[in-house]
Amino acid sequence: MSIHSGNDKESKAPDTKDEKKEHVTILAIESSCDETAAAVVRDGREVLSNIISSQIALHTVFGGVVPEIASRKHVEKINYCVREALKEAGLGLSDIDAIGVTYGPGLVGALLVGVSEAKSLSFAADIPLVGVHHIEGHISANYIENKELEPPFACLVVSGGHSHLVIVRDYGEYEIIGQTRDDAAGEAFDKVARAIGLGYPGGPKIDKAAKEGNPDAISFPKANIEGAEYDFSFSGLKSAVLNYINIAQMQGEDYSKADLAASFQKAVVEVLTEHAVRAAREYGMKQLAIAGGVASNSSLRKSLEDACAREGIAFYSPSPVLCTDNAAMIGAAAYYEYQKGVRSGMDLNAVPNLPLGSRERKFHGRASMTGQTKD
Repeated sequence: MSIHSGNDKESKAPDTKDEKKEHVTILAIESSCDETAAAVVRDGREVLSNIISSQIALHTVFGGVVPEIASRKHVEKINYCVREALKEAGLGLSDIDAIGVTYGPGLVGALLVGVSEAKSLSFAADIPLVGVHHIEGHISANYIENKELEPPFACLVVSGGHSHLVIVRDYGEYEIIGQTRDDAAGEAFDKVARAIGLGYPGGPKIDKAAKEGNPDAISFPKANIEGAEYDFSFSGLKSAVLNYINIAQMQGEDYSKADLAASFQKAVVEVLTEHAVRAAREYGMKQLAIAGGVASNSSLRKSLEDACAREGIAFYSPSPVLCTDNAAMIGAAAYYEYQKGVRSGMDLNAVPNLPLGSRERKFHGRASMTGQTKD
């Protein structure tokens, strides 16, 4: 499906903050899940600061993120992160050209903390506000360390809540050609890690355990969906892993956690790699990028790098710190939206199920709804 977050023909008369400048500096805020983050980004690709307050240790005891606890912790940390981001960048609010903030998708309570902070700063300091889609942020993380990367390119977005294959036609213009039918890749990692006693978060723990195991020890299924060659399904793979564990326990047999982790990871990585590289090839893309939390998986990065090299496709990936939720990626995305004239109003709200490409924008005090396409 074709989805655009682009602009309509409307514009606003330039004021002091909106005049074209040699450099554009964005203060960005991210609070969609369990990381409270703020960053200062210049011209979409230069990170002046990137502050992240993680809650992983807090949620580990529960085996996953508890939304109410996450929201409360965001309230505690958000002002600190913003102050530290400005301090590390050596700037004040008067040096900021726009404030970018994640407004969806994510946990609604967590999103509201960041959106409220951004709106307050925007109103108090008279700084333009730009709402950013979280997944657009992940895709834009690739621009930070890969200065030469420009659209068009294919992008595999893999995280705890999302598994998307996206053709990035231009900045802010996306075509989703494949997505998960059930569990996202990161969700499958978390569930399997919990089942074999590795704990939370599952992705890094599976990756570490897999390094000690034999990826060919167990043959797990890989789903292919008829009529939707780029879509993903990991529910059957997850069930196969759980069945393997249950049968072993019923028969009183031991099994190697490392072998199981390696074999499970291989099945996931092969599907992701096959789909992504085939999509790039068949859509005529000479560039393939990866984004999202699972993009930090070492096996997936190596598999995609090798496959792209064989196909003559340039492969791009953010460093692990930019794969996880962070505000620098939101600043990168906000810059390109800001340059296109996108502005959000004081009625910007958290949208927990926001489809990629949807945007509510304000021009000269008038609402303009564009890109409202079902995911």
